[in-house]
Amino acid sequence: MDTSSDRRRHQHPHHASHPRRPQTTTPMGEGLGDGANSVLGKVRLILEAFGVDDDGLTLSELSRRTGIPKASVHRLCHELVAWGMLERDDVEYLLGVRAFELGSRVSRLRRLCETLRPHMETLHFMTKETVHLAVLDGTEVLYLEKVNSHAQKTRPSRIAGRMPLHCTATGKILLAYGEPELLDEVLRSGLPRLTRSTVVLPRVLQDQVARARELGFAVEMEETTAGFASVAVPVYGESGRVVAALSVTAPSFRADVPAYVKAMADIRRRAGFAAA
Repeated sequence: MDTSSDRRRHQHPHHASHPRRPQTTTPMGEGLGDGANSVLGKVRLILEAFGVDDDGLTLSELSRRTGIPKASVHRLCHELVAWGMLERDDVEYLLGVRAFELGSRVSRLRRLCETLRPHMETLHFMTKETVHLAVLDGTEVLYLEKVNSHAQKTRPSRIAGRMPLHCTATGKILLAYGEPELLDEVLRSGLPRLTRSTVVLPRVLQDQVARARELGFAVEMEETTAGFASVAVPVYGESGRVVAALSVTAPSFRADVPAYVKAMADIRRRAGFAAA
């Protein structure tokens, strides 16, 4: 029988080509303490159960991912559907329009995207490659905006997607300009390997972060995805602090690091997001 879940998989075959990123965030329920047993704590677990590549989740999947009994998940999902945070599609639940609406109200990030989106499009035109805008969230990179190159359809990145700091160019930049405690925390948590080229030795990462701060840009070569390279520079806010990272991603065989660094520096100056 062709279920709705099967139909979605047939309609989106590219999902199968996206490697699952390692678990770098706090596991479900941990860090909530007694809050995991509260209604609000359970609602949080249900909403955070949806991954960036999930079209929808069944009641059983939500119960398994959250550790909440099916009966409680069913009751809470019914209320979330009524609120608009979730939608119901046959046997699956999907994030609803209300979730998108609330997320779009984060004014600091919305202004950052609105300011840089035109410049990202210019950078894409200049380089003909994929451009990302990312910020720090905990010990991960959160991608806010993306201008895609049609020649890079296999690059597994998503708006609102997350990646580890230690193996991404944007992450290395955010580590370079972040508080020293951030690098210590990343090193303590371990450096998972995503590809054969991923840096997993603490001393090597420390040297790369120091080098990125010295040069003003960071590079990763096939550390997150085989065949792709990224170059990132810091984006400064009005206070002079780094508020984000801007990157260009290209197939390794044609990646031109000096050209990308020069283009991004020019874009930052145009946008008024360069260092004072």
